[in-house]
Amino acid sequence: MDLETLRQLFDGLDTSSCCDADRGLRVLDPAIRPLQAAPRLLGFARTVTCRGDFLPVVHALAQSRAGDVLVVDAGGGALAVAGELFATESLRRGLGGLVIDGAVRDTATLRTLDVAVYARHVSPMAGQTRAAGQTPGPVTCGGVPVRPGDVLFGDADGVVVVAPDDVPRIAARAAEIQRTEAEILARLRSGTALADLTNLDEHWERRLRGEESAFRFTV
Repeated sequence: MDLETLRQLFDGLDTSSCCDADRGLRVLDPAIRPLQAAPRLLGFARTVTCRGDFLPVVHALAQSRAGDVLVVDAGGGALAVAGELFATESLRRGLGGLVIDGAVRDTATLRTLDVAVYARHVSPMAGQTRAAGQTPGPVTCGGVPVRPGDVLFGDADGVVVVAPDDVPRIAARAAEIQRTEAEILARLRSGTALADLTNLDEHWERRLRGEESAFRFTV
């Protein structure tokens, strides 16, 4: 799948609808938060592992391509492994964003850049630049496995990870969910009660009896 196709599939979607489309979706720890108020992260994972030393991040960034999302497994450490220089270079290279299970700094600048940055911590103290190593394969970021080439999609609610083969199915289902929700919102704004747009009463009674039932919208 190429970057343009990916962008078309996720155009107008949000992470919440993707999670509703597949409850088994990998979702990063909600403690990993965006620096921007309205972030939009999308691209293919380029994975990095580091521990208190950001030389591997410099190297991975130098090897990155447009559409990559730099996924940094920094072990949740408190030393910054990225800041305004790396984010600005990511923007110049056309990256889809940065996701760091660790710390960043220079947040005043990061918040102004048009490249999404997510991190677990903010700290002014940076790590070292001494640890050279092999480019990693799969990493753990935000408590979930991320493999090189996985698709990462993020907005203000968080970041999800999708296997490339699953993208068309999840994107199509998420788009269908959002169309339904748009209709529900329109009905709510016109005065219809939310409960009247669901099977709430039936579902409630069946669950009280211990019977199998699924809550659903009826629009």
